[in-house]
Parts: sequence; structure tokens; C-alpha cells
Amino acid sequence: MILPVLIFFTLFSYVPMVGIYYAFTKFDFNKGLLHSPFVGFENFKFLYKSGILFKMTKNTILYNVAFIFIGHFLKMTMAIMLSQVPGKLFRKTSQSMMFLPHFISWVLVGAMVYQLFNTDHGFLNSILKAFGFEPYSFYNQVAPWKYILVLADVWKGVGFGTVVYLAALLGINEEYYEAARIDGASIYQQIRYITIPLLMPTFVLLILFSLGHILKGQFDMFFQIVGTNGILYDSTIIIDTYVYRTLTVNFDIGMGTAAGLYQSFFGFVLIMTVNYIIRKTCDDYALF
Repeated sequence: MILPVLIFFTLFSYVPMVGIYYAFTKFDFNKGLLHSPFVGFENFKFLYKSGILFKMTKNTILYNVAFIFIGHFLKMTMAIMLSQVPGKLFRKTSQSMMFLPHFISWVLVGAMVYQLFNTDHGFLNSILKAFGFEPYSFYNQVAPWKYILVLADVWKGVGFGTVVYLAALLGINEEYYEAARIDGASIYQQIRYITIPLLMPTFVLLILFSLGHILKGQFDMFFQIVGTNGILYDSTIIIDTYVYRTLTVNFDIGMGTAAGLYQSFFGFVLIMTVNYIIRKTCDDYALF
């Protein structure tokens, strides 16, 4: 039964690792992989000296930290709130409506964001014009996009994550709540002293899984919402979009592979470090 899994990961995860060699070459399409000039760590040196490495790493980490912690906090909060709703029909309807954005593609989300924020006929600017104000050019301003991108990610993902936390809530023994109610505990006290502590292992585990991808930015979201807008480049560039632009615009396979290899290596070191700290502080929450 494990054979299909081994074949899958061998073909799609281990065999492609041969391409890591691109990161140490000045790739020439005429000469191919084996005969392109070997340049050692020159591609990595260029990324470091140009400042682009620090910029895209900072953006990738900060955006993902916001996505992870704000997202998981809201998912857990919504799950707790839904579990306390007495009406089954209302709870099921709300859960379904929250889950729906998960199935909407980022292409459609990007179109929705554009219809909200574009200067000429966007929904928000149409309201501003109706009240006699000057339209606000969102796509020429850097400041709003850190909030727009976080809001878009939370809106699309909170429903799916809520279902995960609701499943964890179903695993809590009802006897704990019955004992607490007999002792006179209020709803808020039950949530504080029973629900949240028993949800923490799930919360920590999901955070650890998410940290493993903290350097793997959501390319679909950034590309579909921001696109190739040069004005927003410095504040929205992440490693994934840089690799894409390097490979499709500059056709520099060596530089793009170097950025991708840096992303994978740094992410591996990060998850190993975080897991080591968790294992030393609370061994029950560690991944391994």
C-alpha cells in the first residue's frame, strides 16, 4: 500500500532535486544543464548584495506570520463561537457560508478585489465620488495593501480552518462541561478553563505545520491580486513571485533556482529550530 506513495514522492520530489544544480550555474539554453558555466555561489552573492534577498525574505516572513497567527486566532474564535450557538440550523448555515470562500479561486478573488478598489469604477471609489470626495488610488499607494492582502487571506481561509477546530471541539468530553456547570461555571469560564486549554494542542500543532511553509508565500494570491504592479513591488514581493518573474521575464534559471533553494533550505532550518524549542519547552506539542 505504501508503494504508490513512494513512487509519487520519488518522481515528483526527489528526481526533480537534480535541478538544484541550476543554482550554481549561469544557465545557457544552448549548452544545457551539464555544460552551462559553473559559477559556484555567485548567484547567491548577487541576491545578497543587491538587497533583494533581505527584502523578499522580510516580506515573505511578515506576511506569513500575519496570515498564520491572525488566521488561526480567528479560526479558533469562530469555532468556539459556533459551538455555543444553540440553533442547529443557524449554526449549519453559518458554517456553510463561511466555508464557501475556500472553494473560490484566487483568480476570482483578484477580480473581486479589483472591482472593489480600482480608481475609475471601483465600489469604494464610487461611494467616495457619490459623497463628493476625491477617489483614492489604491493601486498607486503602498500602505493599504498589507491590510488588503491579510484580509483577503483570512476571508478565504477562515471557514476551512474553523471546520478543523470544530472537529477538535467534538473530541472534548462533555463530562468536563457538565462538571463545570454543576460547580456554577459560566459560559465564559467554561471556554477559558476547559475549551481553550484543550484546543491548545491542536492550535500549536497547526501552527507548527504552518511554520514549515512560512517561506513559501501564497503565489496565487499575490500574483492575482497585485499582479505585476511595479509601484507595489517593494512592499509585496515575496520569494515565490521573485522566482516567477526571474524565470519568465529575465529567463535567468540560475538566479531563480538559487532563490528557490534558499527558500527551501531556510524553511527547513526554521521548522527544525522551532520544533526543537517546542520539544524542549513542552514535548507533547512537538512534531517529532
